[in-house]
Amino acid sequence: MAAHDRMFKVLVVGDAAVGKTSLVQRYSQDSFSKHYKSTVGVDFALKVLQWSDSEMVRLQLWDIAGQERFTSMTRLYYREASACVIMFDVTNATTFSNSQRWKQDLDSKLTLPNGEPVPCLLLANKSPRRKDDDEFRRWAWQSAQPRGLHQPAGQAHARLDMLLAVTGCGHPTSRDLPTLPFSSFPCLPFS
Repeated sequence: MAAHDRMFKVLVVGDAAVGKTSLVQRYSQDSFSKHYKSTVGVDFALKVLQWSDSEMVRLQLWDIAGQERFTSMTRLYYREASACVIMFDVTNATTFSNSQRWKQDLDSKLTLPNGEPVPCLLLANKSPRRKDDDEFRRWAWQSAQPRGLHQPAGQAHARLDMLLAVTGCGHPTSRDLPTLPFSSFPCLPFS
């Protein structure tokens, strides 16, 4: 890594089958598979971004299995993370409810060097093709507001700039980095 390169570890967590692997694959390799294959433990991807003329940013994306049997390993996977994306499936209300459990698990096992919680984003995935979509969204965001969530969520199939997980959440190591123009990716700071 050159002197002007920066490395950030970004966790991607949430219940099984919410689309974490698809998000990571789409973002890091610009590919998408319609075939579901469960992650066992953890999977990794690297995304290298040209931040400025003289600076590269390397994002280590840690796709963490959502099955209950792997939760005992999360402390090892969380270590030294800079940011976290907590995903849920808009077609499955249980995954939204469980997003709070994921946040609590993260907060109980990891803090930034200054003692503050790791910045997190809540990301909705899977475009529902159902008539009650508006009703579900109203319910989800009414439920989210008391948790400190303020904006509508995006979808994994849109181009996602994961740097938002670092810069958009006010990560202390990102303060001296320039702000990139983010198109229209809406996300939720999750506190």
